Amino acid sequence: MVLEGEMDGIGNTMQKKAAELERLAEVLVTGEQLRLRLHEAKVIKDRRHHLRTYPNCFVAKELIDWLIEHKEASDRDTAIKIMQKLLDQSIIHHVCDEHREFKDMKLFYRFRKDDGTFPLDSEAKVFMRGQRIYEKLMNTENNLIQTRGEEGVSFERTLVASEFIDWLLQEGEMPTREEAEQLGRRLLEHGIIQHVTNKHHFVDGPLLYQFRMNFRRRRRLLELLHERGRSIPESHDSPFCLRKQNSDGGNTSFLSVSPTKEIKVVVGVRRSSMSSSCGSSGYYSSSPTLSSSPPVLCNPKSVLKRQVTPEELQTPGGPFIKKTFTIVGDAVGWGFVVRGSKPCHIQAVDPGGPAAAAGMKVCQFVVSVNGLNVLCHDYRTVSNLILNGPRTIVMEVMEEVDD
Repeated sequence: MVLEGEMDGIGNTMQKKAAELERLAEVLVTGEQLRLRLHEAKVIKDRRHHLRTYPNCFVAKELIDWLIEHKEASDRDTAIKIMQKLLDQSIIHHVCDEHREFKDMKLFYRFRKDDGTFPLDSEAKVFMRGQRIYEKLMNTENNLIQTRGEEGVSFERTLVASEFIDWLLQEGEMPTREEAEQLGRRLLEHGIIQHVTNKHHFVDGPLLYQFRMNFRRRRRLLELLHERGRSIPESHDSPFCLRKQNSDGGNTSFLSVSPTKEIKVVVGVRRSSMSSSCGSSGYYSSSPTLSSSPPVLCNPKSVLKRQVTPEELQTPGGPFIKKTFTIVGDAVGWGFVVRGSKPCHIQAVDPGGPAAAAGMKVCQFVVSVNGLNVLCHDYRTVSNLILNGPRTIVMEVMEEVDD
């Protein structure tokens, strides 16, 4: 039996593998969502050419028109790049396999899932299985997914491992408990589910797990063109930007206002690709996607007047009030910076971002993210929860009351 501490032993390897598998999963899910939309719009249909019928296909030129019309691509070149990504990943192909490039012409292409030629390797099979199980759970009446407590903390939308295995057996998904447990382990290793505090692998017992992937989140096709590396900077004090202010690919920034009203500039980088390094003269943040630009000095100082403890925040009658924000991320993020540890605090808020619109301010302390209490976690854990969760996040914060 694998108990607490196992995740530390396989942490780095599993995280790298999970990142690669997550990118594959996003391509698979995005491609499937597009396929269903195109069927619904009758863009995919049987077509005839030279007295031959080609079932369930689309015309490349017409599809590019459709992508631009539905604002999935800004121009024809971008639309071609999106579809080329799907072609490279063997999601689609030319009906006669005569073209390995997606061309803006009256050529017939087809989703491999529509003709049974999709190359179901072991990795793809796990994601397909995970998606089917997720949809089955969401579409049937059961009490499997609900709010539960573990180690004195309440977690939303959880599964009890043993009950999940019971359900898999009842639904005929797996023949034995041992095989059902192995399926649960594969789902966890592929980033589809996770233990609520990431302390355990999947084991048949009373531990709680959550779906890490939201298969129903509507993916923008443009996301396919940006790698979604979700690694968190290793430097404890490095700012972590959760939004890029504009999307033109150039240097961008947003303002972090400290209590002394001194204006600092914090680099905004894409959610999808972030790295960090620390120099002797300050803290730096740069992105591989913006490699032509030199690192820019970020705000190295905390905006807090003083650090507080979780106990202080939770003391009845203390000088803090709790606020709850629902923040819907836009195409490039949520618009705030998390720093610190036990508890984390809001270091900066983009004035034009979703977080500011919801009412978030600097110096607020982060209490929970999507129902998970994070008072005793550092900013890396909090940032991972946000990045690996749905686009809409619910955050509870504590704000000091002015005297």
